[in-house]
Order: sequence, then C-alpha cells, then structure tokens
Amino acid sequence: MKISIFKKIALPFFILPVIVLCKESVAKIHDIENIIMSKRKTVTVTKNNVSAAHKKTNVKKWNTNASTAKIKFKVDGLFGTVNGSLSGLKSTIEFDGNNLAASSIQASVDPKSISTGISLRNNDLQKEKYLHSDKYPLISFKSNKIQKSGTGYKAVGELTIKGVTKQIEIPFSFSEKGNEGVFKGGFTIRREDYNVGKPGGSIGDNVSIDLEVPVTN
Repeated sequence: MKISIFKKIALPFFILPVIVLCKESVAKIHDIENIIMSKRKTVTVTKNNVSAAHKKTNVKKWNTNASTAKIKFKVDGLFGTVNGSLSGLKSTIEFDGNNLAASSIQASVDPKSISTGISLRNNDLQKEKYLHSDKYPLISFKSNKIQKSGTGYKAVGELTIKGVTKQIEIPFSFSEKGNEGVFKGGFTIRREDYNVGKPGGSIGDNVSIDLEVPVTN
C-alpha cells in the first residue's frame, strides 16, 4: 500500500517535467518553422525583385531629338481651321514591344514654343485665359501603362495642361530599324477640360494633336 501511495505521489513529478519538455519542444519546432517560412518569403520576394529589375533593365531606352520631333495640332477657328505646332520636346522613353509591362513614356513641352504662323495669335495664347504659360510653364504627359491595341499600341496616362490633369489614351505605332525608330500617334482633347479659353465662342472645343517622334538608342 505504501509503495502504491508513493507511486501515486511520485508519478506526477516525473510526468510534469516530461510535459514541460514536450511543450518547449513543440514551441521550438513552431519557432523553427516560422523562421524557415520567413526565409522562404524573403527569398521569394528577392527573386521577384531581381526578376522585375532584370525585366526593367532589358527595356530599351530611346533618346529623342527635339529638333526633329513634330507636335502638330489643329482646332476650328473663326475663319477656318487653325494649324499650329509645339517644339522643344523633352522625354524619357523606355519601350519594348515585347515587354510592355515595363515600358513607360514621359514627355513635356514648353507652351511658349507654340507657333500658329501669326505672332499676334501666338502671344495671345500665352495669356491667362488660354495657356497662362507664365504660371504653367509645361505641358506634360506621363504614362501609367502601355498596352497592345490593334496593330499598334496605346499609352494610357495623365496629360497636364494649365495645372489640370486628365487621364487620356494615346494610340500610337512604333517602327524600329536597328538603333533607330519612329513613334507616331494622335489623339483629341477638349480644351474646356483644361480651362483653355472660354466655353463656346469662335474657337472649336476639340483640339486634335498629331505626334511624330524619331528616336535612337
């Protein structure tokens, strides 16, 4: 009977350390599993970053010759269609038809470079009611994405004129020969969307813009 009582008293003291050790072992196993999973995630993220960086570095960078780039526009006027142009294009173009996800286009032009063939009208367009070029010295575009579209492409991004930014789509084509290429595109905007001129009046609301940009890399 005494031995039986001893066993009943002593048994919990032997079992308790075993239970504690088992709990500690399980906790350590969980810690090790967490460390392994964390390292796996880190390795995966690193691989993804390396892959993204590799894709980005593989995209061709194209240089624009501002003197040969053509930015032409036309709008209905009081005495017929007014044709004009802008010059001095500045751009950062990274484009690869096989890697559109990593491609991008940024471009800007000085509104003071506008030319319509009549100096008086050119000066008038710089005023506050039109382009207000003293306050807003740049017309700019920045793509958010470039997609395949029909037989060509389209750049979806933000056009900023006179401090107003709107999302637009610019359909374009690209022909490449060796280290040279030409981007050609065109789009239409509503001048009232950018607070250029007063609503209605003798100037048409729609302004058509055509682009031809030779590039080299």
